[in-house]
Parts: sequence; C-alpha cells; structure tokens
Amino acid sequence: MKNIVAGHVAASTTEFIELALGTPLDLWLGVEGESEMERAARLDAARGILADNPELPDRVSRVAAEAIEAHAPELFNVALLPTRRAAGRRQYRGGAAA
Repeated sequence: MKNIVAGHVAASTTEFIELALGTPLDLWLGVEGESEMERAARLDAARGILADNPELPDRVSRVAAEAIEAHAPELFNVALLPTRRAAGRRQYRGGAAA
C-alpha cells in the first residue's frame, strides 16, 4: 500500500509525517550534536514558520492523533470507571461540626 500525501509517495513514516506537516522533523526536534549557533538558527526558522502558519500546531495535533489512532487505537478506548462512595462517609455541609 502506498502512502500518498499531497501528490507525493512517502517512502517512510518520517517522510509521511514531513509531507503531511510541510516541514522537516529535524526543524522541530533538532539534530544531535548541533552547535548553539545552529540551534539558534533552527529555532529562529521555526518561529518564522509558526508566525507564517498559525494553524500549524492544530495540524500537528491532528496528524499526531490520526497516527496514534491508526497505530495504537487502544489508547482511545476510554471506559468510565464506576465511582465509589465510602460507606458511612459524612458529607461536608459547611459550617462547624456539631
């Protein structure tokens, strides 16, 4: 099965995410061994991208949720737990105790 994003075939999961977001992951995650000057330039570029694309954080959240749902759907299976009331517990009614 091919993973196609914006008319491009993604060869890997990383490439799929980068195509879906429109930015390389290294821009956000950094690169091991980068210098302080490289880090500052990378963060400056990231701030510029966020300023130009204020909807990007929402898109990132959506892509992350879709990836989790596709690869770990059990994380979204939420069941309500029954509440327990302690037998004979007094409820606070305000004021001083009698």
